[in-house]
Amino acid sequence: MGGMTPSRLRELIRATTTRRSLLVVSCLAGMLFLGSWATIHHGFYRNDPRLDTPLYQRYADLVRAGKVPYRDFSLEYPPGALVAFVVPALKNSPRLGPNNVRVDYRRNFEFLMAACGLASIALLAVALGRLGASNGKAAAALALLALSPLMLGPVMLSRFDLWPVMLALAGLVAVLVGRERTGFGVLGLATAAKIFPAVLLPIGCIWVWKRASRRELAICLGIFFAVLTACFAPFVIVAPHGVWHSISVQLSRPLQIESLGAATLIALHHLFGLAVSTVSGSGSENLAGTGTGATAVLQTTFQALALLATWIWFARGEASGERLMRAGSASVIAFVAFGKVLSPQFMIWLIPFVLLVRGRRGIAASGLLVASLVLTQLWFPYRYWDYAFGYAALPSAFVLLRDVVLVALFVTLLIAPRRRKQALPANIPAAIQPGI
Repeated sequence: MGGMTPSRLRELIRATTTRRSLLVVSCLAGMLFLGSWATIHHGFYRNDPRLDTPLYQRYADLVRAGKVPYRDFSLEYPPGALVAFVVPALKNSPRLGPNNVRVDYRRNFEFLMAACGLASIALLAVALGRLGASNGKAAAALALLALSPLMLGPVMLSRFDLWPVMLALAGLVAVLVGRERTGFGVLGLATAAKIFPAVLLPIGCIWVWKRASRRELAICLGIFFAVLTACFAPFVIVAPHGVWHSISVQLSRPLQIESLGAATLIALHHLFGLAVSTVSGSGSENLAGTGTGATAVLQTTFQALALLATWIWFARGEASGERLMRAGSASVIAFVAFGKVLSPQFMIWLIPFVLLVRGRRGIAASGLLVASLVLTQLWFPYRYWDYAFGYAALPSAFVLLRDVVLVALFVTLLIAPRRRKQALPANIPAAIQPGI
């Protein structure tokens, strides 16, 4: 073996065996995911009154008709989202299904989202292997990701969020395995698909700053902004006002009814008769009434502070792979839990990142994640209208509890574990015991 020592040979065999085991577990998780994906097409899972697929099909049809996004029609999403909308429409028959969505378009869209889910499983496996996770930990994390469609429900079928989630995860994993330039480029693409992956950029910058050099950081940032510019620039050139409108609409959204602040105000409505009402707009149902404006501002402030606290926490410690995953997960959770908008599909963003957290903290975080997913499905989509306009007690309780669980999940990732005091041996003389 060319002078290889026995210990080195044993390590090589152990590493090879681990990779093979991880590959087998990943394949099994992929099969389990496809089973979960198929299951949510049947039974009570089919009762989804709030589909986004018709809107995506409309965007795709306009693009295929030669219309330019942002100039000829309004688009509320960043340019990178168009991939998820247009690709399923490249080959379609005119046959319509439920909700006036073409049968082929819906099938192709769901196939694309399933492919993104499978890619996320593969990326999660790569990251777990890099972090040195045991076969048991890897199997548990991959199984939870594979079962996530059952826990969250049919919202996964008609939302494109698996696309930016897969890209964001790919970017973070590339940074983890030492491909920082590739990772920053993919993060740029992810941000062009949906804005939330931008919260991972400071984490990546701190990682490169600590482990490489300022020059390398400048190169990585240049790649990120070059990719982001390449995605936005063509549309900014032809329709600057349309692009700005799509961004400003998102930034100026009111207090969405499922956010922590709105759920708290609805609880006060039940307990003390606080006057609230629901107003539709900006693609969602929003809460209006006493204190909603101030609550929205307060939530945005909390969101910014939580993100800043996460980035500072990561900057003040070592740049290890485990802390990178914790900081990345906490950043995404902070963006979701404390934001003034919290749509059910935002829960998709959390799943793979939380499952990358290791140890007892990872077990607790995974448990809270499962609870938040199940609590979401308990009211959405089946009791959505009862909550949004009727403020029914049961779904109101589910929403508030889910939002509180998300806050607990954020805290779990960042709090320092309590260190146990080591007991002194009984035979140490009292005269030399500390504090005596």
